[in-house]
Amino acid sequence: MGDAGEKRTDALEMEEVTVTNGEATQPTANGDAGLSTKEQVAAIKAKLKGDLTYTIDEIPPWYSSILLGFQHYLTMFGATVAIPLLLAGDLCMGDDLVAQARLIGTIFFVSGLATLLQATFGSRLPIVQGGTFSFLAPTFAILNLKGPCPAPLSANATAEMRAERTELWQGRMQEIQGAIIVASIFQVIIGFSGIIGLLLKFIGPLSIAPTIALVGLSLFGAAASFSGVHWGVAFLTMILMMLFSQYIARFNVPCAGYNRSDNCHLVWFPLFKLFPVILAIVFAWFFAFILTAAGAFPNNPDTYGYGARTDIRINVLTEAPWFYFPYPGQWGTPRVTVAGVFGMLAGVLASMIESVGDYYAAARLSGAPPPPTHAINRGIGIEGLACILAGAWGTGNGTTSYSENIGALGITKVGSRVVIQIGGLIMLFLGTFTKFGALFVTIPDPIIGGMFCIMFGMVTAVGISNLQFVNLNSSRNLFIIGYSFFMGMVIPNWMNGNEDFINTRSPEFNQIIVVLLKTGMFVGGFFGFVLDNTIPGTPEERGIAQWKSLYGGKDTDDAVTKELLSCYNLPLIMPWIERQRWLRYIPFSPTFFGWKLHNKKDEEPIVEPPQTNGSV
Repeated sequence: MGDAGEKRTDALEMEEVTVTNGEATQPTANGDAGLSTKEQVAAIKAKLKGDLTYTIDEIPPWYSSILLGFQHYLTMFGATVAIPLLLAGDLCMGDDLVAQARLIGTIFFVSGLATLLQATFGSRLPIVQGGTFSFLAPTFAILNLKGPCPAPLSANATAEMRAERTELWQGRMQEIQGAIIVASIFQVIIGFSGIIGLLLKFIGPLSIAPTIALVGLSLFGAAASFSGVHWGVAFLTMILMMLFSQYIARFNVPCAGYNRSDNCHLVWFPLFKLFPVILAIVFAWFFAFILTAAGAFPNNPDTYGYGARTDIRINVLTEAPWFYFPYPGQWGTPRVTVAGVFGMLAGVLASMIESVGDYYAAARLSGAPPPPTHAINRGIGIEGLACILAGAWGTGNGTTSYSENIGALGITKVGSRVVIQIGGLIMLFLGTFTKFGALFVTIPDPIIGGMFCIMFGMVTAVGISNLQFVNLNSSRNLFIIGYSFFMGMVIPNWMNGNEDFINTRSPEFNQIIVVLLKTGMFVGGFFGFVLDNTIPGTPEERGIAQWKSLYGGKDTDDAVTKELLSCYNLPLIMPWIERQRWLRYIPFSPTFFGWKLHNKKDEEPIVEPPQTNGSV
């Protein structure tokens, strides 16, 4: 994404434009004076577009839109399919392969629904929504309170035994569903009420870095467990992912192309850069298939390497139905526990902050102006609503914005909103195609483990990358970073064997404390937040100044014209909204002008698009 951002830097560098009562009075983006409002807006949009083929409001041909939408589906596929495969063990549904296939279909179905809601009614930016790793740590902490899963069922298990096992994992899923639904109501309130803007004033890089980084670090046990089934196959998967994503990512593959001007011609497609995860899985999967057919892996389930065979779960392809339409409450009625809700709030908060940064990145790479306050409020609110839907449908997870798909915008030079909406429709369809989900249930465990090692490492690195904004020569900052990271691992590790140490008069309060203290991202983020806001330090030292300049510290509602922000307007109902004066005070309305009082001088904003340093 960094390379893509560098290509957009020139397109975002513009001279200031002053607009007074809708008419231009100062030099415009191209340096000419006396242009009308429409000409000013056209000049600014031309600068924003840069070398993009299609900007946010432009629509590619239908066949290109379908292919580009499917490409976005493939881009988000690896991270999304990893979540249900990781959850299956702790949910005790490892014996129910058909249920796993349905769970994979459900998370893709809800991701498609969330993507359509976000691109159409939310921030209106071309952002793909999918499962989030931020919810995994509190999910595992909640499931640990339920105790370990029983031993796997034998091949000759009775129908009654299988029914009991189904009831067991569905009960665990119902508790996760309830926690996600109630915790996500908090996100809806934070978004639609406009509180997210206030929270961002107190949350900086020193709070975000340990929160996100500890999401990846806390999952090392799962990565080791899956990889340990056969380290050779796991390392093969890792090497292939490294090869495709780092070493040969800059090499494009020749493909046949067609357009009206050039007819059939040769095009160079960035195959390795766009699909390193899928390619690595396919190649490692094929290699494991050859070794299985050649008898290189043992047939005894108790022998090392048995889990690398590709035929262990092959029966799910025949047992799974062709189509299954996910629906709310398919696993039963969600159950709510206070401890689960409070634990899940840590994941909700981390997901919200990460998404705000994604909104500004998506705007820069799609030729749109920086998102105004109402678009951010609406986007966070819609994400919360999508998480509620995910809880109701039973994905075992929430939804968030996908940074990898934002990077694809810069690579493909297509920032069209319509392409993302078509990608959402593709997710909806393939989410009902159960055989497709069943196919990926058969992936051998060490291949999944190798994928986890790379992906969880990247999640950790994304969190650490937030420290680029702070002064790392400051002993204050080094103390906060080291202490918050270390305590984020020490306390959860100690709590895993000392749950009984928390003993108050309220069992419910005991569970709340245990879940929170077992969640490393909460512990690390809490210490980072408290120390960063209590230990004296300048905004520049803390990284707050740089953070706000990159992620929208200025009130962009007062910095751009009505015409320039039209890409963030809601579809169909804008004429009615503009006639309702009271909607100006609603934080998620396109006519919202902010909470602060305005005077006549404030009514003459200067459009100053933010400068970028080429990084997203």
